[in-house]
Amino acid sequence: MKRAAAKHLIERYYHQLTEGCGNESCSNDCCASCPSSHRLDNNAAAVKALELYKVNAKLCDPHPSKKGTSSAYLENSSINRGGHHNLACGNRKMNHSVREDFKDVNFLTEEKVYEILDICSEKEDYSPLIRVIGRVFSSADGLVQSFRHSKQHTKEELKSLQPKDEDKDEDEKEAAACSDSAMEEGGTDLEASSSSRSGEGGDGQKLGPDEVSVDIEAVRRVYGRLLSNDKVEAAFLNALVYLSPNVECDLTYHNVYSRDPNYLNLFVIVMENGNLHSPEYLEIALPQFCKAMSKLPLPAQAKLARLWARYPADHIRRMMETFQQLITYKVISNEFNSRNLVNDDDAVVASAKCLKIVYFANVLGGDIDTEHNEEDDEEPMPESSELTLQELLGEERRNKKGPRVDPLETELGARATDCRRPLVPFDEFINEPLNDVLEMDKDYTFFKVETENKFSFMTCPFILNPVTKNLGLYYDNRIRMYSERRITVLYSLVQGQQLNPYLRLKVRRDHIIDDALVRLEMIAMENPADLKKQLYVEFEGEQGVDEGGVSKEFFQLVVEEIFNPDIGMFAYDESTRLFWFNPSSFENEGQFTLIGIVLGLAIYNNCILDVHFPMVVYRKLMGKKGTFRDLADSHPVLSQSLKELMEYDGSVEEDMMITFQISQTDLFGNNLMYDLRENGDKIPVTNSNRKDFVAQYAEYMLNKSVEKQFKAFRRGFHMVTNESPLKYLFRPEEIELLICGSRQNLDFQALEETTEYDGGYSRDCRIIRDFWETLHSFSEEQKRLFLQFTTGTDRAPVGGLGKLKMIIAKNGPDTDRLPTSHTCFNVLLLPEYTTTEKLRDRLLKAITYAKGFGML
Repeated sequence: MKRAAAKHLIERYYHQLTEGCGNESCSNDCCASCPSSHRLDNNAAAVKALELYKVNAKLCDPHPSKKGTSSAYLENSSINRGGHHNLACGNRKMNHSVREDFKDVNFLTEEKVYEILDICSEKEDYSPLIRVIGRVFSSADGLVQSFRHSKQHTKEELKSLQPKDEDKDEDEKEAAACSDSAMEEGGTDLEASSSSRSGEGGDGQKLGPDEVSVDIEAVRRVYGRLLSNDKVEAAFLNALVYLSPNVECDLTYHNVYSRDPNYLNLFVIVMENGNLHSPEYLEIALPQFCKAMSKLPLPAQAKLARLWARYPADHIRRMMETFQQLITYKVISNEFNSRNLVNDDDAVVASAKCLKIVYFANVLGGDIDTEHNEEDDEEPMPESSELTLQELLGEERRNKKGPRVDPLETELGARATDCRRPLVPFDEFINEPLNDVLEMDKDYTFFKVETENKFSFMTCPFILNPVTKNLGLYYDNRIRMYSERRITVLYSLVQGQQLNPYLRLKVRRDHIIDDALVRLEMIAMENPADLKKQLYVEFEGEQGVDEGGVSKEFFQLVVEEIFNPDIGMFAYDESTRLFWFNPSSFENEGQFTLIGIVLGLAIYNNCILDVHFPMVVYRKLMGKKGTFRDLADSHPVLSQSLKELMEYDGSVEEDMMITFQISQTDLFGNNLMYDLRENGDKIPVTNSNRKDFVAQYAEYMLNKSVEKQFKAFRRGFHMVTNESPLKYLFRPEEIELLICGSRQNLDFQALEETTEYDGGYSRDCRIIRDFWETLHSFSEEQKRLFLQFTTGTDRAPVGGLGKLKMIIAKNGPDTDRLPTSHTCFNVLLLPEYTTTEKLRDRLLKAITYAKGFGML
């Protein structure tokens, strides 16, 4: 009896703390109706109720306004000295009138929502449902406990959850029976909160590391039924406005996720709301929620990414579009510039951080391969023989920690380069309005400083287009060049001798490979840091001053020579028009290191090269080995043969009679044999082992056969780019665009719109109109020759020809002289020819026979 009385008093204290007595002028500080009282969540109220019971605190009498609701509960459940409890176990018909406002519902289940919805539909009054949604969805505790995976408990299981007491009397047994009935009806806060704290689901099962206790399908069904009602939808919106600041505070100051992993349920439930991207949410609710979500600790972000990776593509796209729409809305509705940076907008920054979680979910859910990684170089990069600026000043060199790696990427153990085909194309994550207003010089500064006060969008490279990322890389390269120059000057002051602040190459045009190889090899061995200086090329016997154009021609001549099939370093495939490493090349590794250095220098000095590699080369440079799927690009005939082998319906062993020994013909016509397995000539390929045969064949062709050549090539590339954010910012296909530019979609209309004029010419001049009319009439090959003549390369830069700043300057009156160009500055010097025919004739001769540098 004493235990039952104590239980009843604690319940009264609990209801007083959570619902109050109903008297608005109540003076009891321990009553929710008191104006000066602080609202408590369910768990805190339960603890406080125990404390009040121990000190025999004041209990308010129910106010008349509470009659018929909770006061009815208190009156009917007051201790019956005969030991009877009549409310829960007795008159069930009274429940609908007693609980009409459902004020005792502090968390929701799918069944409970439908029960309330049915009652509201009958009465055509949805206010009780709106109040319940407002109460639960504005409470972190209520939302965390809602929509758990349910499992029907037996009475024995329920009793095992209750504390044992040998002195339990008949009253308590009846109370337990009532408790059984009540728990079957809707569950209790106590059970939900205890499972929440222990990291268990609603069925008491321990959760896996990537599982959540919320029933996601149930949440989707509930949203599907409720969001069609405008009044109910407004309740979700208002609740989210109240919920988000409290969640942000919990995550920022109270470390709530580490204590309760089920706190993640809150974000899972809210993100299932299909109307989050609607205009009503964009102003206040969604920005506040994004700020709260961005405070999630790294393990929680990783768990969300793994969970969402299981979602179908349309769900990933919906979440991606939600955050993208908020970013776009904020960018368009504000005027961002160099004084008002987009980096300082909390909503945009928080949305980008949330979008990163969706991005990695998109990667994990796609076609991903976290294996087949290239091994790191066995030999460390040679250290510079010179002192660095930091060492001269007695400081350690900062970049010894290596290139940056995204912490979420590390936590998940997956990179974007591991994913061949994501659920949603990578390009859809790019936000063009954001790229238009981003001040990249400032953003790069924040990226390098790594301060918590300033956010850099370079930490979310998926949201940036190749043009913006290329600009960030340009700043990084230029600052590194200036840094090396300052180090050289300071070093010369310390040593008392003058050193060259540039990477100076003096080469003979007819011995360009030998001269470049000798010079670059010496630099790589003696002081590889010199490779990070600004390149300055001089052709022996020529007067050209290198301000960019001479370097461009140097790169093109080196590439032309080194990819010449007669040299034999690379094999050319006529069908694909692509080059591949020659496994039987007689050239030493230094030649392959040179071409790697040249590719690195081209990126470092912002030059475009005319190289034709299959995509697998760029994947290998980014750390991924080639697999069977890459053969279609590099060796299409072999790929088709192996594909047919995999799809063959008959007996492979009897019909094809092939073994694990393969033959390969080198460039000189010699047959070379290779065993894919030990004693491969004695192991037949069968239907059961053909998959292994295909995998090992691809491994040999793309990795093992060219291992020596590729390692040298990669080593040269990394000599220049090892400290660059290249891997962090770019995917393999974007690396190809950086190195090669684009040969497709040469939009000369865009070039015409961005071209500037000098020396008396303007857009409306007759000669200029005739020039563009003539150029547009050229064939595709002639247009490429014009680009080569004017800019030093026949390819468009990253972003297309519209990003090329070409200048047409007047070069005197009508004359028989040919047009000339300054490829360093993309300047075309055009005499004012009197006729269109003469203009066309002189221009064609100039672009067809142009080669070399001289002084006019």
